[in-house]
Amino acid sequence: MAKVETEKNVGRKVRVGIDVGGTNTKAVAIDNSTYEIIGIGIVPTTHDHELGVSAGVIESFRKCLNENGIDPKEVVFIAHSTTQATNALLEGDVAKVGIIGTGKGAFTGFLSRIQGNIKDIVLDKSGKRKITTAYRYIPHNEFSKERVKETIKSLIDEGCSVIAASKTFGVDNMQEELIIQEVAREMGVEATCASDISKLYGLTRRTRTAVVNSSILPKMIETANSTEQAVRKAGIESPLMIMRGDGGVMDIEEMRKRPVLTMLSGPAASTVGALMHLKVSNGIFFEVGGTSTDIGVIKNGRPMIDYAVVGGQRTMITSMDVHTGGVAGGSMIRAGNGRIIHVGPRSCHIANLPYVAFTEPEKIKDPKVVQIIPIAGDPSDYIAIETADGTRYALTTTCAANALGYVKEGDYSYGYPESCKKGFEALGKFLGMSWRDAALGVLDNAAETCIEIIEELADKYKIERSQISLVGGGGGAKVLLPRTAELMGLKYQIADQAEVISSIGVALALVRDTVERVIPNPTQEDIIKIREEATDSVIKSGATPDSVEIQIEIDTQSQKVRAIATGTTEIATQDLASIVDEDEARRLAAESMGVQPSQVHLVVSNEYFWVFGHKVGDKQEIRVINTKGFIQRQRENGTAVSTTIAGVRSHVTNIWNKLLTYKSDIILNPDIYLCIGPKIVDFEGLQSLEQLTMLMDSELMLRASNEPVIVIGAKNDM
Repeated sequence: MAKVETEKNVGRKVRVGIDVGGTNTKAVAIDNSTYEIIGIGIVPTTHDHELGVSAGVIESFRKCLNENGIDPKEVVFIAHSTTQATNALLEGDVAKVGIIGTGKGAFTGFLSRIQGNIKDIVLDKSGKRKITTAYRYIPHNEFSKERVKETIKSLIDEGCSVIAASKTFGVDNMQEELIIQEVAREMGVEATCASDISKLYGLTRRTRTAVVNSSILPKMIETANSTEQAVRKAGIESPLMIMRGDGGVMDIEEMRKRPVLTMLSGPAASTVGALMHLKVSNGIFFEVGGTSTDIGVIKNGRPMIDYAVVGGQRTMITSMDVHTGGVAGGSMIRAGNGRIIHVGPRSCHIANLPYVAFTEPEKIKDPKVVQIIPIAGDPSDYIAIETADGTRYALTTTCAANALGYVKEGDYSYGYPESCKKGFEALGKFLGMSWRDAALGVLDNAAETCIEIIEELADKYKIERSQISLVGGGGGAKVLLPRTAELMGLKYQIADQAEVISSIGVALALVRDTVERVIPNPTQEDIIKIREEATDSVIKSGATPDSVEIQIEIDTQSQKVRAIATGTTEIATQDLASIVDEDEARRLAAESMGVQPSQVHLVVSNEYFWVFGHKVGDKQEIRVINTKGFIQRQRENGTAVSTTIAGVRSHVTNIWNKLLTYKSDIILNPDIYLCIGPKIVDFEGLQSLEQLTMLMDSELMLRASNEPVIVIGAKNDM
């Protein structure tokens, strides 16, 4: 009887992800067991509501649940991305920041006044939007709570409403920063500790990052409070999580302290959607909107991250490395003198012109080309189509893709191909070419913008060209991706539910945090310490201890050690599909390699992974696939062996020496991966076998000597 009652009360478990876009706020509900999308709720983003965008978050959430018969008590995970931080900076909706510097000794005082005295941070090219600052310095021998209180009062009198505390060499001991924060809060003023935002040396960048964080604190705390309150009123008991710009989520308490981490959380959400929902392990992901396209990288199952830039200056905040191209589904065309001059960056949305593609053919009567200036200051050679009644329409990339048949009926951006052909016949006549050449010229020009970004990202992250695939999300994905892939000779896929892929990414995101330190010649003790700090951080933000995975990166040139920790909430987000068998895993590997399953051989396997290979000349292309059907790693030249913890060292040494590449006076080291239990531990980009051994020991020291391991090595030829 007790068992029956328990099963009756368990019910279905639902994950909800909400993406706050510039135009719409979209909520998606996903069944936690099957990962089927069971509800979608879309509402206009509530920029002008008294509760701000948080009102739209709740509206979309309620719409999603109410229209799909989902009980709020079934929701076990809820998270949302936010444009608030990015928009506040773009729009200059920021508080004036009072900086309090401190340090010990005359030299640190001099250093603080030079490097910690951050001047106004300009946020746009006009210089009108900026973060304004005021600076004070308290010498160490004069430091006291009373002096801090006096200093804060003077900054408030100067118009500052938030404080940034920055101690020279504060990463070694941040006690004074914490005291400044404590006193400020006692006075009713929010404050940021620079050394709480980043533990890296570099006083100027660390203080600048703290200033940016402080400037948006009041607005972000207000948003966090109203959103959390509304979620509770809706009957949701699960902790409210917020999307970070690096692709993870954090709890709302952490967001109240470090809202700057949410910058670029929208593009991050779409990339995570591709990673988790589409099982993309290596690819270039496109989020194609109406005006611009965000392009990011997934490599070996991880999104690539870099330091965010604010006001043209690099901060110490890591976020998804997303590059934005000024071309998308609504991009207008510049043309004249017999050629397509350029596509974008002006879009028909900004120019307030309707698409030819979404206009009935009978309205496109006697079309002719006119050259216009969409907005004052634009070039005068943007193209519009003027019809017999004097109405003007925009000829766009979407129109070109419809005319040429790249967009099919049922696609999100499908319109009226006949209208599009009429528009391009007019453009072709204007330029002295066929309508097809004109339309293809538009798509080729738009693709060039994307290709330039793809090549830049591929070079930056050393992505093997044979491993690149393009993945598209957003309503305009079918407009840009097919032709771009054709020109580059690459595979591509359009995400299922492409228009809500960002919300899917939010629903499936992992808890994530990054800890960085400047450590010259790190020891094993240093590595263990930074691992523990990263682990504690994600557990504090809601991850379960057993789910935490740590990735260690060492940059010997900058002397930085980075620990990236990811984990899941109580509901394990990695269980994203039913178990696959060896035949299905082989099929997935073969499909990824572009060959038949019969051409793929099994290299090694265990209860969690298969490693498949395919010989290409003297190279062995490999794919590592887990039992959920994820392609976890893919390399164009690699090998793998099965062993135990006790045998790892000898096998790794043999593989390392075998895969070393000598190019003139340069030695390229291989990358090593260890499949331990259900996890893969990466050791990429290491400078020596000694460094690799130290990192491996820190990972393996607590494991039983007979525990099985798969060792994978990949040769670097670039």
